[in-house]
Amino acid sequence: MTKRRSIPALVTRQWMPGWNEMEWKPDEHRAEPPHHFYQFSLSAPELRALSGVHRRTQDRESVAADLGIQRRHEAGRSREIARFVRSGYPWSILTEAKRKSSDFHDLRQPGWLPTAIVVNIRTPDQGLDGDIAPADVVEVRNGSDESRLAEVLLPAGFNGSAWRPESTPPIEVIDGQHRLWAFDTEDMEDSFELPVVAFHGLALSWRAYLFYTINIKPKRINPSLAFDLYPLLRTERWLEHSETYPTYREHRAQEIVDILWAHPMSPWHHRINMLAEPGYGGRQVTQASWVRSLSASFLKNWEGRGVRIGGLFGARSKGQGTVLPWPRLQQAALLILAGREMRDAIRGCREQWAVALRDRDADDDGPNVDAAFVGKDNLLNQDQGLRALLQAVNDLLFVRAHDLTLSNLFLDEDEGDEDSVTINKCVEWLRTQVSLRDFLSEIARRLATYDWRSSKAPGLTDEQRVLKAGFRGSGGYRDLREHVLRHLASDTAASVSDSARRVITFLGY
Repeated sequence: MTKRRSIPALVTRQWMPGWNEMEWKPDEHRAEPPHHFYQFSLSAPELRALSGVHRRTQDRESVAADLGIQRRHEAGRSREIARFVRSGYPWSILTEAKRKSSDFHDLRQPGWLPTAIVVNIRTPDQGLDGDIAPADVVEVRNGSDESRLAEVLLPAGFNGSAWRPESTPPIEVIDGQHRLWAFDTEDMEDSFELPVVAFHGLALSWRAYLFYTINIKPKRINPSLAFDLYPLLRTERWLEHSETYPTYREHRAQEIVDILWAHPMSPWHHRINMLAEPGYGGRQVTQASWVRSLSASFLKNWEGRGVRIGGLFGARSKGQGTVLPWPRLQQAALLILAGREMRDAIRGCREQWAVALRDRDADDDGPNVDAAFVGKDNLLNQDQGLRALLQAVNDLLFVRAHDLTLSNLFLDEDEGDEDSVTINKCVEWLRTQVSLRDFLSEIARRLATYDWRSSKAPGLTDEQRVLKAGFRGSGGYRDLREHVLRHLASDTAASVSDSARRVITFLGY
């Protein structure tokens, strides 16, 4: 008799006393589930050979009649996971040309898959179109009632990744099909193991329930929290390798946002919702919105499909270097200076929109806070308005970069200085650059005369409210950007109006 291969498994008991009071319905595929599951590891190609899925189909009499639980397999996703296993992230999502180029070999990392594949070990009667062949059954043997150990016995004729079942695979994948199917390719190592969480004989309804709770129900990590993790990765070479790579832009944007939030000179000091927490009353834009807005403005690529105006801190085509050879702290200092000019211009503004916001929020934030700059129902404190502001300043600086000799304004950072000290030096030094300072001041003066109230703000006419309501949604970004640029183009100061008209021409408005 052929000896069956045994895989040691850890018994994990998960059962609450209150669950005993629940109603179990075996005739509706909801029999009482086991009070435990198993954890073990197995070679990924071998687990793939033992496993199958039961997918939902379009060819069915009714939704209820379809007993499949899995989504359609996306082959491209599995291929990307296979690339990730071989060489990690971000190498796995580079184009084929870049993967073949030696220029990107230093982006390769270990491709760990530490998250368990969740499966059901089928009992002999849980086949798709009949019972599982006796020779294909995977058996589970528990130890004593007190034991935490069990053993999983593979089919008697199992010979590794080349094995195939007679009909129905003995293991059904509940979660992890794309990871597992990544090992269909011939060049994957047989020694690569995956952690497995296995139920045994789990009824169909509970398998569907598990798939739902794992893939649909959990609340995804909010983008602001994800971006907040970037500082933990600052030593990673792949974040600094190539400024043409999107991850660079997100990483650099997060660094700048962190400075804008933390530095006392910043007009947004402690006025960015870094973790997207509720309770800020519409007065703080989230970190995720800041990162996306910077990526779409100052950190936008110079070239690419559909790019007409690049980012001042973005990247040009390969081999030509960046637009401005400015270090991180000098980039942040420019934004602080531009923000301070904007804040000061609004502080001196007596336009109707600013007065209306101040009158409504006079006592909300204290005597030293200008509601026209940081109040609620203010586009400057909303995603669309922030992006329009950053794009306007970036666009005008971009078309005037040569005239302002921005590429020559490079300040070496003193080694050993604290970041905050260097930022102070950069801001003060940039203020001494008269042409740049005066241009930023003119932009801010004109932007302060724009009506930054949102559609919910007080004092709007019906026509104004309809106009501003149109700035909501994905199409609102473009519309508000154009509206702000046309406002700038109507300025009496030639330096601002001429630059705005050039931008409008470039963008095709």
